[in-house]
Amino acid sequence: MDVGYPVLSVVIFLPIIGGILLAFIGRHLESFIKWGALLVSILTFILSLPLFTNFDKTTHLMQFVERKDWIPQFGIQYYVGVDGISVLFILLSALITILCVLISWNSIKEKVKEFYISLLLIEGAMIGVFASLDFFLFYIFWEAMLIPMYLIIGVWGGPRRVYAAIKFFLYTLIGSVLMLVAIVYLYLKADTFNILELHTLALPYKTQIWLFWALLAAFAVKVPMWPVHTWLPDAHTEAPTAGSVILAAILIKMGAYGFLRFMLPMLPEATKSMAPFLIGLSVIAIIYGGIVCLAQNDLKRLIAYSSVSHMGFVTLGIFALNPQGIEGGILQMINHGIVTGALFLCVGIIYDRTHSRQISDYGGLASIMPVYAGFFMLFTLASIGLPGLNGFIGEFLIILGAFKAKKLTAVLAATGIIIGAGYMLWLYQRIFFNEVNEKIRGLEPMQFKEALTLILLAIFVIWIGIYPNTFLSFMHVSVAHLLDKVHQATPETMVTINSIRGGF
Repeated sequence: MDVGYPVLSVVIFLPIIGGILLAFIGRHLESFIKWGALLVSILTFILSLPLFTNFDKTTHLMQFVERKDWIPQFGIQYYVGVDGISVLFILLSALITILCVLISWNSIKEKVKEFYISLLLIEGAMIGVFASLDFFLFYIFWEAMLIPMYLIIGVWGGPRRVYAAIKFFLYTLIGSVLMLVAIVYLYLKADTFNILELHTLALPYKTQIWLFWALLAAFAVKVPMWPVHTWLPDAHTEAPTAGSVILAAILIKMGAYGFLRFMLPMLPEATKSMAPFLIGLSVIAIIYGGIVCLAQNDLKRLIAYSSVSHMGFVTLGIFALNPQGIEGGILQMINHGIVTGALFLCVGIIYDRTHSRQISDYGGLASIMPVYAGFFMLFTLASIGLPGLNGFIGEFLIILGAFKAKKLTAVLAATGIIIGAGYMLWLYQRIFFNEVNEKIRGLEPMQFKEALTLILLAIFVIWIGIYPNTFLSFMHVSVAHLLDKVHQATPETMVTINSIRGGF
């Protein structure tokens, strides 16, 4: 679709080039660096809007496609495009980066230039992941995210930042190595890195299972699914506010996106056979994450464990393998990015004033910062799925999809919603009500930049809650096409499965 410029290449490389240009600016020009990063991030978002306004919702085919030979002797191409599954994540990435620039304006005081360079570089890599249609190119962007996020946690994080950064790096790197093994095998088998061509590759069932486990190692860590989730609370707790927002809003969505883009269409029989196991892990994550939240005393750690629970809903929806579940899972990824990103922004706002994340250091904050309390209440209610806000429709579709797949699973998952309401409302009571804690008396009111970041996210919370079809309509055709691939086994695969079953 022609919009007058190569929109995907622009939104991928504009922040990368912007970050490189910032490197040539003297570090004493902090104000210029901040305004430059903000300008680049706003321009990237504006230039990404044609992906939303010009998107054709009637086709499952890739749109805004750009394709050039890169390393022709190995069949590697610069090949990018979007469909109804990926397009919304690019827009979310561009929006979240603007908010991260704004929220870091006063909180980042050391190595300011390097921080904003890292922020812009990770934006380009995130968008590149969602746009890549060449497996080699996808892997390059996937790994490129690790370095700036490692630096954001390890340089600008809390007291245990080095431990958290190394743990994050090792977990994700080990999974990525196994994904690389799968990529190399697929290339040797099909002589191509083209993701769409690999979707048509017929593989024996046993081969699909081995590849499934290799890819699962990479994507499950990134989600993160239980029990490979332990890096997330440490990374969230120690990361600066912007790092926590990017982790929650974008990075952990890439694992679930990997399930949709690679495992379901490339390994359909393995997906169907392993779906009950992964649904079981999802239900464990939902309940476990919620119960652990009840025991937390640290604000960021509580929200981090809530992400484990919420992403359990996402994987539950995906592996229900029906339209309601998958569309609910995709929408809930967007919802979680908005709401949990907003909650981390809220935590950052008061942390900058008190330098404490301990829940016990607060109390009665509603009388000190009433506007802030109103925003926090909105995002709390969205997080627990109040009807009329964005969290409700995603969870409703996922539970509906899970109910169609297996009724008991849906009932167990629904208990996670009850637990979620318990820990979030209890958190709100301890922070905003009761007697005013002496430690928070005299806190300054919210600044304009802080309020602006929350207003932008509040708009989407209400918009999606009231009229979710604005965003669901992007997914319908692409999800239907994906499910056709999953439920339509190739002749080679069917012969292999029948022979295996006959052997038993």
